Amino acid sequence: MRELPKLFGDKSETLATSFLEQSGFVILERNYFARKLGEIDIIASRDDVLHFIEVKSGKTEFDPIYNLTPAKLRKVINSSQYYMKSKKLDMAFSIDALIIRHDEVEFIQNVTL
Repeated sequence: MRELPKLFGDKSETLATSFLEQSGFVILERNYFARKLGEIDIIASRDDVLHFIEVKSGKTEFDPIYNLTPAKLRKVINSSQYYMKSKKLDMAFSIDALIIRHDEVEFIQNVTL
């Protein structure tokens, strides 16, 4: 039974990746894992800005944006800082969310502002 949510999540991330590529993003990594810090669903770049993107999706009437909690955002922020430090990157970056509701995509930039 655990495979069904995983398959749904993988499908959502594939849809998110396609959406981002069609919007001019270059996908750098998917499912980047920073040990003890957390995972970043998608790391992409566009216009010399690095984007750390959390994908949230759902099939129910419950809006998946509510799964983007302060604790989850903290993990994404910490993981993104680790990523930039480990890659020795000094550039503009954005923490973003990509919300998928019944195959409709909403991209929200700078969710930490």
